[in-house]
Amino acid sequence: MGKNGIFIKSQLMKKIIALLLLLGIVKGLMAEDPEILGIGQKAPDFSLLGIDGKSYSLESFKEAELLCIVFSANHCPTAQAYEERMKKLNADYSPEQMRLVAISSNYPEAVCLEELGYSDMGDSYEDMQIRAADKEYNFPYLYDGETQEVARAYGAKATPHIFIFDHQRKLRYRGRIDEMEDPYQVPEHLDARNAIDALLAGRAVPVEITKAFGCSMKWKSKVDWRGTLDERWAEKAVKLTAIDVAGVKDLVANQGENLRLINVWATWCGPCIIEFPEFIDMQRMYGNRDFEVISVSMDRVEKEKKALEFLEDMQAAFDNYLNTSTDRDAFIDAFDPDWQGNLPFTMLIAPGGEIIYTHDGIIDPLEVKKAIVGQLGRYFADD
Repeated sequence: MGKNGIFIKSQLMKKIIALLLLLGIVKGLMAEDPEILGIGQKAPDFSLLGIDGKSYSLESFKEAELLCIVFSANHCPTAQAYEERMKKLNADYSPEQMRLVAISSNYPEAVCLEELGYSDMGDSYEDMQIRAADKEYNFPYLYDGETQEVARAYGAKATPHIFIFDHQRKLRYRGRIDEMEDPYQVPEHLDARNAIDALLAGRAVPVEITKAFGCSMKWKSKVDWRGTLDERWAEKAVKLTAIDVAGVKDLVANQGENLRLINVWATWCGPCIIEFPEFIDMQRMYGNRDFEVISVSMDRVEKEKKALEFLEDMQAAFDNYLNTSTDRDAFIDAFDPDWQGNLPFTMLIAPGGEIIYTHDGIIDPLEVKKAIVGQLGRYFADD
């Protein structure tokens, strides 16, 4: 083969490779912008694990005249706002008339910490179990987050997004549950309920398609965006500043506008090291709201370098202080006279100095997050 032949073959290979790459990109984009199931189309079957450990498919609900499938999510404020209405909708009909099923299709690792500002948990299977128990779900809650195949098959766009199927499991309604996102306002257009009532009465569905609104689906590729945010956080400066008894009293008095979470720790304290990453997560979750994490090290002054190195390794990009007081008892009392000085020690303080939460020893992260959300409120009035 001459030089021209080799050149032509090389150029052809480059074009083929470029085409394959393009096809891969297009396929990926199509997977994350799936076509929504059309009215009259059959419900795609599935086999999904429920929070009760059982496997569910369309066959599991064959006795019901109608099947309502709602794509939902733990962390989404709009999905949270519809939880009670979903429960009521399911309770208002017999199992023979209608079954409501919720599916979580978000890929847990694609949910950025910064997106959890109005939630106390993410979208993992374990988080689903906790959320369902806390809110006393009366309907099956299924996990599709690992493969997201069901969300793609149905074309789910938002959370919540409801699909209502007749007895032949043909789609008869899709879109919103109603038009009122705020759970403390009365909706005027009960679109999903109207569709159910019409189908049970043998009538035509008055409105077959409405727009679904809420949080976007968290597809797997969004992991890259989470990685970008992780990198940005890692670039933030970490500092360690001296503090004395008077400074601690000012921290506890909290005359600022932020809900303040204070963690007292030391590099020689094993439990402190174990729990410290949780405070990083909480700052990232709630830091865009009226909230701040502050850490206070009880390391000796001569160990300042070691303490700072630990904070840098942890990426503790919030206010960090080092105890410089020689009066240890006074320093401890400045936080809380009832605290014995054992580490770690954590306080949640409202603006104005009201102490919301204290704990000595390793925290229960979920307990602290619930306390934080309880003070900050959810997106709508706290439920």
